[in-house]
Amino acid sequence: MKIEPACYAVIFSSQLKSADDKGYAQMAAKMEELARQQPGFVGIESVRSATGQGITVSYWQTLESISEWKKNTQHLEAQNLGQNKWYANYSVKIAKIERSST
Repeated sequence: MKIEPACYAVIFSSQLKSADDKGYAQMAAKMEELARQQPGFVGIESVRSATGQGITVSYWQTLESISEWKKNTQHLEAQNLGQNKWYANYSVKIAKIERSST
């Protein structure tokens, strides 16, 4: 995936409560599909270990596009489920991409 400088990365790290959280994988796939349809979306990379530790980095053209994604009603529903059902802990960081190379 080619990421152009001056875009933004949303770095979401999480620990699942259980490695077998019912419905989590389906919701994660649904959120990725929905994010790809949002204005300003650039790309996404995601990994999750067998112990449930995961990192997802989504890339966006502007801070405004990130803000709009955060307010998306389906995304808000997924956030609520994550906080109350799936995640033991999580963190979100936003960074500006200054340089990118392959």
